[in-house]
Amino acid sequence: MYVKVVVVAGAKKESFEAVSENRFKISVRQPAQRSLANGRVRELIALHFNVPLERVRIINGHQSPSKLLSVDVET
Repeated sequence: MYVKVVVVAGAKKESFEAVSENRFKISVRQPAQRSLANGRVRELIALHFNVPLERVRIINGHQSPSKLLSVDVET
């Protein structure tokens, strides 16, 4: 499954908002340096879909606020 995410890195408060089934707006406290924010986004998506972290990959948007992630959910 593909998931679109808009990320606000370096926010004062962490938040996770589902815009639709496959679209999310996420604010993380980690800065957008050394992939810290990307790592936290992957963790939050894995928690939301209840899958291991290894099953969440960033496909597109590594250095952009808009990201496309692949989530390998079990069927």
